[in-house]
Amino acid sequence: MKEIKVFKTQDPKEKPQEKDLAFGNVFTDHMFVMDYSVEKGWHDGRIIPYGPIEFEPSTMVFHYGQAIFEGMKAYKNKEGNAVIFRPYDGFLRLNRSAERLCIPTIDPDFACAALKKLIDLERDWIPKSKGTALYIRPFIISTDNFIGVRPSNTYKFFIILSPVGAYYTEGFKPVKIYVTDKYVRAVRGGTGAAKTPGNYAASLYAAKMAQDKGYTQVLWLDGCEHRYVEEVGTMNIFFKIDGRLITPTLDTGSILPGITRDSVIKMAKNLGYEVEERLISIDEVFKAHDDGKLEEVFGTGTAAVISPVGILAWKDREILVNDGKMGKTSKELYENITGIQYGIIDDCFGWIEEV
Repeated sequence: MKEIKVFKTQDPKEKPQEKDLAFGNVFTDHMFVMDYSVEKGWHDGRIIPYGPIEFEPSTMVFHYGQAIFEGMKAYKNKEGNAVIFRPYDGFLRLNRSAERLCIPTIDPDFACAALKKLIDLERDWIPKSKGTALYIRPFIISTDNFIGVRPSNTYKFFIILSPVGAYYTEGFKPVKIYVTDKYVRAVRGGTGAAKTPGNYAASLYAAKMAQDKGYTQVLWLDGCEHRYVEEVGTMNIFFKIDGRLITPTLDTGSILPGITRDSVIKMAKNLGYEVEERLISIDEVFKAHDDGKLEEVFGTGTAAVISPVGILAWKDREILVNDGKMGKTSKELYENITGIQYGIIDDCFGWIEEV
């Protein structure tokens, strides 16, 4: 394994009170950085003090958006040990995004080792309260100083850490979702299955429109027919219809293959639920509601884990899901997955990595 040099900060920050934690606005004392060049490959992995980074105005990432990122979480379990939820799978997905964006892949074993070394150094930053975590943000950017459309020849890989509270400030309560059939997030053959900043930039306008109307996020439909459900702004989506869990298939290549989505599918099957991954139209969802068969709707993602949906709005209709309350299934899945993350429930899936 390559050596990872450590340069400790001489000016450590004051750690925030756990009760004051929000999401994504406080960062720890250190970060991991590694460089890539065609001649050397990935090299010079190091942990350095967190702080500003300097690039020339011609750096390619600013002009052509060749960048990818990931999201993971670390927790303190009931014994007080630092653990990470599915980090290897996160780095495998980072590599799939890298291939789509013509970015050189990283060694997931080395990346996991680097992450553990960084978290070991920052373990006192991991909050202990239920619902809190240490959010992990690995990302890679292109760094050639060049104006012209081509893949870069140099890159930087970073990992930064942020102690976080609940993603939604309103807590684990059903959210209001607005279905847009005018704007799209991704199309078949595009970059929808990659975790790349451009996908999120493209989602901002419709998301702001939804928020201005009083909704939390947007539910996207497919880019061709504006008919089939794809995903929510920062989450995959599940529907419980007539006792079965249904989630959009990944076959279209326009939906991000969420690690929490995969965890929910595996957990649900383990709990005895029937799970279908298939095309599901927004008409089918609203008809299921009209027929009294739409039992629950919830989103899944690293940040929120599970977020129940209480209201769905589409065109001139707004439907209430499960009387606007958290459903039995979403609660059961949330408690089982977070139970594994916090070490309350035995990890029978092998998802937890101890630091």
